[in-house]
Amino acid sequence: MTPDMDSKLRADHVSDDAIPTPAEPGHGARSSRLEIPPLVVAMTRERRIEAENRLRRKIDIRLLPMIILMYIMNYLDRNNIAAVRLAGLQDELDLSSTQYQTVISILFVGYIIMQIPSNLILNKTGRPAIYLPTCMVIWGIISGATGTCHNFSGLVVCRFFLGFIEAAYFPGCLFYLSSWYTRKELGLRTAVLYSGSLVSGAFGGLVTAGITSNMDGTKGLRAWRWVFILEGIITVVIALSAFIVLPNFPRTTTWLTEEERQLAVYRLQEDVGEDDWTDSESQSFFYGLRLALVDVKTWVLMVLLLANVSSASVTNFFPTVVKTLGYGNVETLLLTSPPYVLAVITTYINAWHADRTGERFYHIVLPLCFGVFSFILAAATHSVAPRYVAMMLMVPGVYTGYVVALVWISNSLPRPASKRAAALAFINAISNTSSIYASYMYPQPQGKVQPNLTLPLSVDCATAALAIIMAAVMRIILSRLNKKLAKGEHVEGAINAVPGVAAEHGFRFLV
Repeated sequence: MTPDMDSKLRADHVSDDAIPTPAEPGHGARSSRLEIPPLVVAMTRERRIEAENRLRRKIDIRLLPMIILMYIMNYLDRNNIAAVRLAGLQDELDLSSTQYQTVISILFVGYIIMQIPSNLILNKTGRPAIYLPTCMVIWGIISGATGTCHNFSGLVVCRFFLGFIEAAYFPGCLFYLSSWYTRKELGLRTAVLYSGSLVSGAFGGLVTAGITSNMDGTKGLRAWRWVFILEGIITVVIALSAFIVLPNFPRTTTWLTEEERQLAVYRLQEDVGEDDWTDSESQSFFYGLRLALVDVKTWVLMVLLLANVSSASVTNFFPTVVKTLGYGNVETLLLTSPPYVLAVITTYINAWHADRTGERFYHIVLPLCFGVFSFILAAATHSVAPRYVAMMLMVPGVYTGYVVALVWISNSLPRPASKRAAALAFINAISNTSSIYASYMYPQPQGKVQPNLTLPLSVDCATAALAIIMAAVMRIILSRLNKKLAKGEHVEGAINAVPGVAAEHGFRFLV
């Protein structure tokens, strides 16, 4: 999914395609129809630069570290089911391959059902600092309770409700970030957020390996139970601290000064020429969803993300994939970490460069090309060295461009806030439907039997290729819309499409 923390001011507009035409910082475009707040209009250029940099640092410090921690636990609690298979879960509960696949896929049923309602609720209330940590406390309790399951039915119930509650977090955070940062600042911040999932993938296997080696049988419990219990406790503790640290939206964060509040609100207005979240009364549950569904860009992005997530389904079973190398359980869990570490590095670099250059298409497509190559290599060989090279490329290949694709949603459907919230949730929800059917593509045999992964790897390769095609379609659509905007023509759904205003602010879609 996926940038640098530079100023919104003209001097830093290296890559923004939505640059307001020459404007004095703090004063917007001279002929702008935006109402400039009094404390902002009084700022000199130097004062505006200093104030905006200080505001951005303040929000970065309060927001980014906490949402990374929260997402690490969100992803860990959701995906540790793959690692605990090697820690005794499947054997102790005597789960067949189909039952284990159902346990994995049922989470995404709940996850899909709740994403759109959750984002609309978040947009309506305007209190993410309360809403998101509350959801986290609940999913932490459910995660811990999973360690007490004694049969297939109990495991399915816990996994369904875990997905139902966890659905609030990721699309909620994407909307959350887009309510604080300008479009050219979103890439790096989204990469920072998504690095939480990659870090959890890198260290989740290490944690499970450590618990398997040292706690199996402690207090009469198998290692897999301790994984769920300990991670559930940690999740609740982090959630309680999040209530104190996180900000709400710019207009509802109490610890901002009035000057900071006015600047935080205005710089988002200035970025696209239209106000963002104002108050709960102005947010309609269904109006934004309707706007999102009638916009063709939503559907193109939906197919793009669906194909990308489908190709990334290999990570839901990554320990099983690595196990085909023939190593023991602990060694296998350790070998799952390096691909995620590489993915963290490539994701940061790619997202930073995407924001630096203002380009989106190639930053999505080029990583996917490596993904396509890795799937072909893994399916075509059974030798250990080239197969592990393929595994090293799989995770970066499917995730590095994914972060930029997520940012492309907010870039292409920025206003009104209710439309952006609905689009983010809708696209993320539909894209995760692939995890339901993909769960049944990867066999999970009991014992030491190694599954044949040629078919699932081939499907992942095909869906990665489809994502590349849809990115090309999206680029063509946005390029044509930009040409219309350059001619002063009305573009439905574009910010500043009101006659005269688009020209003043120079809005262009990022391609």
